Amino acid sequence: MILAVDVGGTKLAAARVSPEGAIVETRRAATPQDADAETLWRALREVIGPLSDGVAGVGVGCGGPMEWPSGVVSPLNIPGWRGFPLRARLSGLFPGVPVRVHNDAICLAVAEHWRGAGRGVADMLGMVVSTGVGGGLVLGGRLVDGGTGNAGHIGHVVVDPDGGPPCGCGGHGCLEAVARGPALTAWALGRGWTPGDPAAQGDYQEERAVTARTLAADARAGDEVAVAAMSRAGRALGIAIASATHLCDLDLVTIGGGLSQAGEPLFGPLEEALREHARMAFARRLRVVPASLGQDAGLIGAAALILASDTY
Repeated sequence: MILAVDVGGTKLAAARVSPEGAIVETRRAATPQDADAETLWRALREVIGPLSDGVAGVGVGCGGPMEWPSGVVSPLNIPGWRGFPLRARLSGLFPGVPVRVHNDAICLAVAEHWRGAGRGVADMLGMVVSTGVGGGLVLGGRLVDGGTGNAGHIGHVVVDPDGGPPCGCGGHGCLEAVARGPALTAWALGRGWTPGDPAAQGDYQEERAVTARTLAADARAGDEVAVAAMSRAGRALGIAIASATHLCDLDLVTIGGGLSQAGEPLFGPLEEALREHARMAFARRLRVVPASLGQDAGLIGAAALILASDTY
């Protein structure tokens, strides 16, 4: 068995994973908020402890940035860990077995290539569109790491250089600044969107949470501002994906994360923008599909870092 670990700003997850990539046993816990480094480490140890016996390796997906491949992590959404030696700490708990740490978005891409919608595809980009926008790149059937482990980070492809919003990276007009969930909801709220507007029809009428999921539901129900917000995000995604496929000659892009289930309000404008900008003949064969592995993708991808290390 492999111990797979998924470290996020809201939850810590771990699983025992079989050599075939099947999750056998899982544990999850909320990530302590406003906690110091050692409190966070103890919380992670409590999650992984019951799953630790007899594992042959440890694979970890964690938010970035990080020093790769050393696994010294400074996740933006976990302020208590700055320069935290996650890989070294885990190696101390599991002496004599391989321990690998990679970006969580890359683990999601790896999972989709290994056991999900990208299975059997040689050249693909796996994307995550959620609180942030990230990705991982597989070319020639192998994960491309890049010099610092950040290859495939499509969130900082510039899609609106002239009038685009400021980005957390310090630039402006990045895909992440337009399409990430909090940016979408802020844009919609600024234009009069009321979450779960009573004018919306269907199952989401009573939903009041200010989330991208609610925004997508209201767009499907016909709320004009929500439709415009999702269209704006979809077009930005389509433009970025067109650039990526011209650069990397891709067969497939998978989109996971909270917005991957948004449906036509997101994927319709995405496809329109993609076909508008991907005009070279080789780029027109590209397919864009929702990721297929759901909430277990991060754990499956983390396990693949060990179980399929010759590829990833």
